[in-house]
Amino acid sequence: MDFGLDDRTALVTGGAGRLGSEDCKHLAREGADVVVLDVDLDGAERVADEVADDPEASGDAMAVECDLTDRDDVYPTIEALEEETGGIDVLVNNAGFVDAVGRMEDFDDELWDRDVELNLTGAYNVTRAVYPGMKERGWGRIVTMASIAGAYGSFAQISYSTTKSGLIGFGKTLALEGAKHGITSNVLTPSIVVEDMAKLSPEELEAFNPQFERIRQATPMKELGREDDVAPLVCYLSSEQSRYVTGQVVGVTGGADLLST
Repeated sequence: MDFGLDDRTALVTGGAGRLGSEDCKHLAREGADVVVLDVDLDGAERVADEVADDPEASGDAMAVECDLTDRDDVYPTIEALEEETGGIDVLVNNAGFVDAVGRMEDFDDELWDRDVELNLTGAYNVTRAVYPGMKERGWGRIVTMASIAGAYGSFAQISYSTTKSGLIGFGKTLALEGAKHGITSNVLTPSIVVEDMAKLSPEELEAFNPQFERIRQATPMKELGREDDVAPLVCYLSSEQSRYVTGQVVGVTGGADLLST
């Protein structure tokens, strides 16, 4: 299927990371020119080089350094990108921290502030900068990466779960506001999607992290996900074909959100 992404420009935040880099590669294979945006410029350049070397990729890629928590960095960066590319058509809100762990009574206040600043406010900052151009052109796709933790909570991940839950409301509100302007907004709520862990046997996963093995066992498909289970859906939701899909929260979970055993 032709997703109609030729001549479209897609910006992926956190593009140097696991999920972000996979999104960049898949979007480029669908013909989109990709902006790999990350605070880690070396990592973003590595992903851009991988896209350039990918024989399946027909879209170009550029690496851009930007701190999403700093509006004085975000707004001029997006303004320059809009001028250089002719406009950002697709925004994938992927950047975020996932490493903070602790029960409420012991949780680190600085980690709470850090996660809210990037996971939630960072997504707001870049979307606020990109949205007017989409509205003016009458076409846009916003895909926001939340998490199953945002939909159902996650023990000892209070900042992560809260910020990802906030992104669900964020994405739905964008869908309501953007609908009459040709802008769709959808939210993905994956569970654990890490190829390296998905390759491990149950015994290896248990030795690596018993909690991850329990999650695998509780997943109806009895396996953890991979980054490339998510990226094709990002491409579809970024496409012309998804024009009538907006405001949706889509799980990529292997059935873990069915609460079955």
